[in-house]
Amino acid sequence: MLALAGWLVVGCSSASENQSVGDRIAGNVDVGASVQAVGADSLSGRAVEFDNGVLAYPDLTYAVVTGFRPLKLDLFLPPDGDTASELRPVVVYVHGGGWAWGGPRRSGAYSDWPQVLAAIASEGYVVASVGYRFSLESPFPAAIHDVKSSLQWLRANAGHYRIDPSRFAIWGQSAGGHLAALAATSCGAEALQPPADSLAAPINPEAEALRAEGASSQDLSSCVQAVAGWYGVYDFKTQLEHYERPTAGFAAPLAFLGCEDAPCKDAAYRDASPLSYIDPSDPATLLIHGTDDTVVPASQSQRFYDALLANDVAASLTLIPDVGHSWIGANAATTGAVSREALQLTIDFFASTIGDPAGAD
Repeated sequence: MLALAGWLVVGCSSASENQSVGDRIAGNVDVGASVQAVGADSLSGRAVEFDNGVLAYPDLTYAVVTGFRPLKLDLFLPPDGDTASELRPVVVYVHGGGWAWGGPRRSGAYSDWPQVLAAIASEGYVVASVGYRFSLESPFPAAIHDVKSSLQWLRANAGHYRIDPSRFAIWGQSAGGHLAALAATSCGAEALQPPADSLAAPINPEAEALRAEGASSQDLSSCVQAVAGWYGVYDFKTQLEHYERPTAGFAAPLAFLGCEDAPCKDAAYRDASPLSYIDPSDPATLLIHGTDDTVVPASQSQRFYDALLANDVAASLTLIPDVGHSWIGANAATTGAVSREALQLTIDFFASTIGDPAGAD
């Protein structure tokens, strides 16, 4: 018997049949020369193949902010087909959930949101569905920093995914509609730029070169060329005035703004509202809202639309009667019909602004 560092070792046989479970596992482990980058493991890069030829890469890390969980997105790549040499437009989806819940694989009453995103990708778009920090993790401006970081990460890796950096559309519903609109209208706003160190470890030589030259995420554009908002919040002050008494819906914006325990200052409303950043350089905008929405009133979209037009921004507003938040109608048939209508309007809008890769007339 041999005593070693507090352990009692019985026997020293080297025969494989006498190996312990620990021996068998530890003996086959690869160890690098240094600590490896987050995500450099056997699960990263695994693809899910859809029937339409789309490859989806779930849970790609697009940013790492010290003190928080890694920030991830799901990426859907179209089949190459006959366009293997062409750069592809990008659609970025931002989920809702009161800035405090939800996730990249859910939207409204759609039964299988990844299938919807894969269907969009099958038409030739690179599609990203983005997660972000929730309000109880870190209030404003954390979530918009994250959304902008995802746009920068996609551009940093444009060469790897054959992305056209000049054709980006962003789209969201509810809280995601707010974040999408804020990203679109605040292009170049210094106060909402992500921290310089928030770009995730690049995966392609072009982005590696940026790092080697000392570049940061701030050297990559977070601007977009089109934006679609479904029942979003565009002006926080009037959104909070919508509630006659505190409710769960009232609390969500306060948590996002970081003023649950004290009255919000006007600057907090202003800085987080897409309405505050509108100028004539803003991208083409599509807004869709249900007239019976009691969570976010349709006046939010109407007010935002009017301000866009006043600034000569190309904008379209569709108000759908008799449906509420998440396109919920009086019955399942109405909910289904309106959910499909909103989706059709949105995809056709993208085709008219950032292009139709499939070449349909």
